[in-house]
Amino acid sequence: MVGVINDLAPLTVGFDLDMTLIDSRPGIKAVYDRLAVETGVFIDSALAVTRLGPPLDEELANWFPAEHVEEMGERYRTLYPDHAIAPTPAMRGAVEAVQAVQDAGGRAVVVTAKFEPNARLHLAHVGIDADVRGWLWAEAKAEALIEYGATVYVGDHVGDVRGAQKAGALSVAVATGPCGAAELRAAGADVVLDDLTGFPAWFAAYSSAAV
Repeated sequence: MVGVINDLAPLTVGFDLDMTLIDSRPGIKAVYDRLAVETGVFIDSALAVTRLGPPLDEELANWFPAEHVEEMGERYRTLYPDHAIAPTPAMRGAVEAVQAVQDAGGRAVVVTAKFEPNARLHLAHVGIDADVRGWLWAEAKAEALIEYGATVYVGDHVGDVRGAQKAGALSVAVATGPCGAAELRAAGADVVLDDLTGFPAWFAAYSSAAV
């Protein structure tokens, strides 16, 4: 049953990264701008950061021929640590949301489509301590959620809703990314919050009722 907690195991909550825990738009824009300068290829970085969520290669395919996408992805990931980490802040309420899970004796795990080493750099930068699994998008996120025994998955994209559903986890959506509240509800999110500032109160009520 979705969202039921096994009280013999620690409660595990999964979180998406981009536009859920971190506002990665400034950093990602900086990397795209640098990549455009290096290659001489126009990239509308302001547009690109409005549709974060899917894997990087999908966005790069809008700007580069298919035969160059893999190469550009490698260059993007190389540029990323020097250009994207420092400008990227935590989303409002993100640190407190993860802390709420940990203070309740639970475990937080970040499951993201992002390159895992770069995801770890982001979390260290904003002061969030959590396990991380990268390179997973949409339904593929269920792989890590099931492995960790996550009963809740928090994300900002309809792909995150699908990942939670496939894993049999409760889908908690935050309307802080490219998908609005109505779209998240239509995709089947069980809970929709304006942002993570509402998560600690929701989680306290959920965990008390579910145990």
